[in-house]
Amino acid sequence: VQLQASGGGLAQAGGSLGLSCVASGSWRSLNVAAWYRQASGQERELVAGITAGGSANYAESVKGRFIISRDNAKTTWHLQMNSLKSEDTAVYYCYVEALTYYSPSPTHSWGQGTLVTVSS
Repeated sequence: VQLQASGGGLAQAGGSLGLSCVASGSWRSLNVAAWYRQASGQERELVAGITAGGSANYAESVKGRFIISRDNAKTTWHLQMNSLKSEDTAVYYCYVEALTYYSPSPTHSWGQGTLVTVSS
């Protein structure tokens, strides 16, 4: 499974940005999809995740500001980021857990990362 992330860029504090991630390749099913982020000098952290059924969960720091969504085919997911803060500045990575035809265990795929910079 290959992931291609897009979006991000520069925003002012209080503004909005959107991220998208598209999966390609072959799979039996795409399960949990998510966005993680890694700020400079910090560990990667989960921002938001969404199951194939559409159940979403969020990091406390983004609840009420970010929205994760997924298309009906479940191959594309988005992160709408509102009311941005300077502490949201990070490289954002998309992620998906998949069941494939070539592995008996779930596989874990990552996108290439996209930089989000929020200026105060």
